[in-house]
Amino acid sequence: METKIRCRWCGTDELYQTYHDLEWGNPEHRDDALFELLILEGFQAGLSWITILKRREAFREAFAHFDYQVLSNWSDEQLEAQMQNEGIIRNRLKINAVRTNAQAFIKIQEKFGSFNQYIWEFVGHTPILNHFAHHGELPASTEISVLLSKSLKKNGFRFVGPTICYALMQAAGLVNDHTTECFRHPNNS
Repeated sequence: METKIRCRWCGTDELYQTYHDLEWGNPEHRDDALFELLILEGFQAGLSWITILKRREAFREAFAHFDYQVLSNWSDEQLEAQMQNEGIIRNRLKINAVRTNAQAFIKIQEKFGSFNQYIWEFVGHTPILNHFAHHGELPASTEISVLLSKSLKKNGFRFVGPTICYALMQAAGLVNDHTTECFRHPNNS
């Protein structure tokens, strides 16, 4: 039986491996999916991604399946109710940022036609393909993620620091950081 060589960060956890194999680094262009990743990456700040991944379905249930139109109109009471939801990360600032970010997301769509159009402009609409041999070589942030962070903050987003933005870029495939030994690296296809 042939064993796939993966990026080492996903380890042996089946959920992590499935995420790695099917999602991480795939170019994402759907606004609804980009919004979900933006929110989940914000919740991940200070935590491990597997912590968020294990709660992903609970997050979807808690936040109207990441329907930014619905979330942009949530009341303070609806946000506060999520502080009792044991299935998600109960951080008041992060929970409140969901409504703020939904509102900012809609403004970006109105300004640029879509969030997809806006965010992919940062990489010239072409994924950046890196050639890192080891996970330890991956940067926490880059010049582009710093620019993206500044732009998002200027447009009213919260929990969008350069590290969160780089993680978003990796997750949404704006940058391909599969290590060179990984079966998902394009050179190994």
